[in-house]
Amino acid sequence: MLIFVIPIKSRQVSKSWERVSKLFERCIRSVCNQNSTNFRVIVVCHEKPQIEFSHPYITYIEVGFPAPEPDIKSKRLDKERKILVGLNYARQLNPSHIMNVDADDCVSRHLAEFVEQNSQSNGWFVNRGYLYQYGSKSVFLKRKDFYLWCGTCNILRYNLLELPEIMEDDFANYENYYFYHRKIREKFSQKGTPIEPLPFAGAVYTVDNGDNIFGSLDTFLKRKGILPRLKRILFNVRPLTLSVRDEFSLYNIH
Repeated sequence: MLIFVIPIKSRQVSKSWERVSKLFERCIRSVCNQNSTNFRVIVVCHEKPQIEFSHPYITYIEVGFPAPEPDIKSKRLDKERKILVGLNYARQLNPSHIMNVDADDCVSRHLAEFVEQNSQSNGWFVNRGYLYQYGSKSVFLKRKDFYLWCGTCNILRYNLLELPEIMEDDFANYENYYFYHRKIREKFSQKGTPIEPLPFAGAVYTVDNGDNIFGSLDTFLKRKGILPRLKRILFNVRPLTLSVRDEFSLYNIH
């Protein structure tokens, strides 16, 4: 069974809680639109988002620790802490694999089915995926190294995660247990349990939605050193087709 873990930022540090809720609703609809029923979803939050969608496979965990400060470091730590809460809760569901999903991204409907068919694998990293600018009519196909860009990018065998048996109040003790998404592939290789590239586009990375940690698309691309390579970007830009919308449940949010 594949378990999706989705951490959600607190309302107290959101620029627009309504937008955060709408983005999450699209995300959770995407996650629950799997071809296989062999999946569950754990959502970890301070406050439950205001959405209309419900599904029997979703579990909400409302945490009691303090909301983060508005700086990036505090927001990252809050996200990591929520992921760890979700990963520990997943133990009682006996998963074969887990996948952390950012609350504004979308995932392929084929993931749970693929994991079910390959349940003995160490896991996969999403090498190919889409970059979607909020409100756009097109997507940018990232042909390789998608996992270096987006946190929604790793499907990992649960029993390889080295999680603590008991949670403590001092989260600093757990920093070694949270795997930064850019480093997971390397870390698993070093352990002798390498993960493989997912053989299809696995996720859509949504940027420029107003509540991203790093802000606008231009800011994101400058961080990645992308702007000087404009021709390469234009070559990979393609219309947001009905097939992509259907596979990822990617619809416009107003």
